[in-house]
Amino acid sequence: MATSCYSGDAADYHDASPVLLLESALVGMDRLAIQRIHADSGLSPLSFCEQVIAPALAVIGEKWDRGELALSHVYMSGRLCEEFMEEVLGGRSGSAQERRRVALAVLEDYHLLGKRLVGFVLKGAGIPYLDYGTVNVQELVRRVQRDGVRVLLISALMLPSALKVREVRDALDRLGITCRIVVGGAPFRLDPALHREVGADLSCDTASQVLPALAQLREGES
Repeated sequence: MATSCYSGDAADYHDASPVLLLESALVGMDRLAIQRIHADSGLSPLSFCEQVIAPALAVIGEKWDRGELALSHVYMSGRLCEEFMEEVLGGRSGSAQERRRVALAVLEDYHLLGKRLVGFVLKGAGIPYLDYGTVNVQELVRRVQRDGVRVLLISALMLPSALKVREVRDALDRLGITCRIVVGGAPFRLDPALHREVGADLSCDTASQVLPALAQLREGES
């Protein structure tokens, strides 16, 4: 049975941050509380995902690292957030205007929230994409070549994974493959110059910036 998402009184509830409230709701598996927290936040669905869901899941992950939560809490919290994002962000059919082949991947990293958010943004905009999941450099290059990918979106949470983008860029260049690379994740937010160092064309600080990035690449090709 799900536990209450917040044990304080009504005044305490309104004073607590949405991140704290959502963390408690996720640990308690309280689906109704997640919806209420979103409604009370006044944020758009995408902004809520970026500003509340992502930090709440990060806190849950940190507590698991410290032994304060079980792995099941991490797993179920992620599933609940995926259900919520599917419900509020939804999606449309593929856009006729986006004819280039777009692929989305996590490069040798197992933190998938960033990729999932980008996927929901693309789906919501009606942009079809190939989901490569978590791959290593060799597999990613092989798939890009096989599928004729024109734009590759790479999410990386850890610096070692972000630095691997350089290997992808160099391998694609050696094969003569024309593919634009857009990166995102904590290492690129902390170091705005990092994306250029690893050979990426553009960097996005948030999932919502992916659509303007794709539009910028389209304009550059026109």
